[in-house]
Amino acid sequence: MTTREDIEELIARMAMGDRGALSALYAATAPKLFGIALRVLDDRAEAEDALQEIFVKVWHNADRYRANGLSPMTWLITVARNHSIDRLRARRAAQTSSMDEVAEFVAEGDTPEEAAVASSVRRQIGDCLRALSPDRAEAVRRCYLGGATYQDLATLYDVPLNTIRTWLRRSLLKLRECLGT
Repeated sequence: MTTREDIEELIARMAMGDRGALSALYAATAPKLFGIALRVLDDRAEAEDALQEIFVKVWHNADRYRANGLSPMTWLITVARNHSIDRLRARRAAQTSSMDEVAEFVAEGDTPEEAAVASSVRRQIGDCLRALSPDRAEAVRRCYLGGATYQDLATLYDVPLNTIRTWLRRSLLKLRECLGT
């Protein structure tokens, strides 16, 4: 059984960078800290991950622990409990935001009529892009769909920057004409 003084000494050695002390502290306290994480998180795999993160925190903050007559296990348990609660809150926030996204997706989903119209428009845009020369159509796709800059395109096609601007402007005018807008 590890005494309070033994744990205080291990924490003090960890504060000086002693990895052996970390290993010994882990062996002495991991079951208790794992139990706390498991109780809070109610998920064995997540509790195992949390335990590793708890010991990383203890390693990084060992110099902050002050032996003051209080139990060092109280400090370790507080670190474990607080970290587990933080993970639980993060998990719940992620689940809540995921449900909000699903609700928005369902609420904003296209009706069958809207989906048919969108499909028709996509087909029409594709036909109009095919009416452009292949390099101009590809430049439009890269710029307006792929996020390429004018400079990226000028380098890719080995033409001056103003030439790319002209290509894109004329291509957009042809697309507008083709789409009848």
